[in-house]
Amino acid sequence: MNHSDRPVALVTGGGTGVGRACVLQFADRGYNVVVNYSRSGKDADQTVADAVQLGVDAIAVKCDVSVDTEVCAMIATIQVRFSRLDVVVNNAATTSFVDHGDLDGLTEAMWDRMLGVNLKGPFFVTRAAANLLKQGDGGSVVNVSSVAALTGSGSSIGYCATKGGLNTMTKSLARVMAPNVRVNAVCPGPINSRWILEGNPDWDLNAMVADYPIPKASDPSDIADAVVFFAIGTKMATGQILSVDGGQTLT
Repeated sequence: MNHSDRPVALVTGGGTGVGRACVLQFADRGYNVVVNYSRSGKDADQTVADAVQLGVDAIAVKCDVSVDTEVCAMIATIQVRFSRLDVVVNNAATTSFVDHGDLDGLTEAMWDRMLGVNLKGPFFVTRAAANLLKQGDGGSVVNVSSVAALTGSGSSIGYCATKGGLNTMTKSLARVMAPNVRVNAVCPGPINSRWILEGNPDWDLNAMVADYPIPKASDPSDIADAVVFFAIGTKMATGQILSVDGGQTLT
């Protein structure tokens, strides 16, 4: 297959963690990949190099997904380079680690940043990509949410709220983008990744998951498995919210 004939996947926050795992899974399946990043340029470049080793075309694009003009420029770059876009994974996210009882500690600036990246960002990216996604055989959007959206427990109240909004927006977008584009969300539980370990070194992942039915934290590849399933492993699922959490949210 020529590079120009390959389907294309965009992964926001694609240089590290779950995003990187998604990029490499798509590349392994023959997708050309776009690795979006905002700060982790070296990580994004390494992920691109690793994807190219799998025989596909890959580029890194710097873009703050909370800035609509930057998002539109990123999608324009994809259109010029590949002339198509088949999958969008809205994975870029941020948080502030603030105890839920510390209401004064959750500042307006923290709220604005989390709302911008975690909620407005996926909307901006999906909106900008909509026309490209609707071409061809139709596209897929997968939002990487969190079980914090379902439990109200997580790194901060603001983080939980933005992920809850992302789940609701997933359903709204699934309705308006059908039938050409499917929109689903994956809600990871605790992930053994740099994002959480560096964000709050005091958190004990092993203790956190000890009473789960599957008492282990997910690896980034575990979440990527679910993302890839929604993206290309099913044709009928849309508007769905899937927990990948070792059974944390069993009721």
